[in-house]
Amino acid sequence: MQSIINGVLIAGLFLFICSEAAPAQIDIKGQFWASVYAGNDAAAGQSAYESIAGYIPTLSVGKDFGDNRLLDAEWGYRTVNTFTGGTLLSEYYQNHRLWVRYASETLDARAGLQKIIFGPSQVLRPLSWFDTYDLTDAKGQTDGVSALRLRWFRSNTSSFWGWAIWDENNYLSPGGRAEFSTRIGEWGLTIHHDPGDSVRMIGQSGVMINERHNRYAVDFRYDGLIGLWNESALISADQSRIGMLTIGADYTLPIGSGIMVMAEAMYVDSETSLDTSSNNYSAIMAMLPIGMIHQIMYISQQDWTKNRAYNYIRWSVTYDSFSLNFILSLNPYRSEYGLASDYSPESSVGFGRGFQFMFVYNH
Repeated sequence: MQSIINGVLIAGLFLFICSEAAPAQIDIKGQFWASVYAGNDAAAGQSAYESIAGYIPTLSVGKDFGDNRLLDAEWGYRTVNTFTGGTLLSEYYQNHRLWVRYASETLDARAGLQKIIFGPSQVLRPLSWFDTYDLTDAKGQTDGVSALRLRWFRSNTSSFWGWAIWDENNYLSPGGRAEFSTRIGEWGLTIHHDPGDSVRMIGQSGVMINERHNRYAVDFRYDGLIGLWNESALISADQSRIGMLTIGADYTLPIGSGIMVMAEAMYVDSETSLDTSSNNYSAIMAMLPIGMIHQIMYISQQDWTKNRAYNYIRWSVTYDSFSLNFILSLNPYRSEYGLASDYSPESSVGFGRGFQFMFVYNH
């Protein structure tokens, strides 16, 4: 089903370009990245050195019909090759974005492979249901989902979303979201039904489920002297119930150019017909800009239940079209996960101590 939809969208994209109904605006852009990584906890038989090269060329076309009405489309293709030593470890060639959209002052209707992301949390994100966004990724990219999504902007203080998502097993998953702006902050109410029964992870939370279920969520953000936010989600199924709660705060210290500090805490409670468990996580982040082009970011995450710590430090030098990123990571070793060698990832990234240099070029 997804391949048929993608084929129709590609055909529609080229017909859209060739149409003479109105002049089209065509934009070709892309992102290229290359990195080298050295770590001290490589998988058995693998090199301690890894290199990655990737590219996402993107074609965008659009036509303006006046009265703030726009019809546009975008196609991006992602290629990634990962090497361990001089051996190819993995390769990835797939569409990254492929969508068409109609937009006006009050309506945004988009169909195809697209990004769907919402919620105020930054590191510990119960609402990362359909994205893979990660602050530690210097590229700032996220995977997309094949969906039909509508957004209706009722006023300056409220908007409503509706979507139908096709997953890799051709299940159709409907859902929706309402967003409200009030004097005390920004609110969001979200619901989603997943009819699939295959084993999968709920977003990036680490929570696994293997039955059809409903997802309910409430989120809130307040911006004042300090920023405060909350994401609360409930995953309800016949044989299980999972609750996730994140609270967070940020503040900019008036030191130098300003040091932004952030803290989040997340609680996960799982109940099934066979077991009950709970997990506690925390994260702190600090960002220090130095001049116009330099920035230092530090992120520390703690899994209090399993007693595991993850630390990440990045120095970025950013120019108009490219950035240089020097990254130091300190993570648990493979032995701390208790994984059999057959199930341990071949990549050394994310295990033990490692240093990475990444070059990112946007055009």
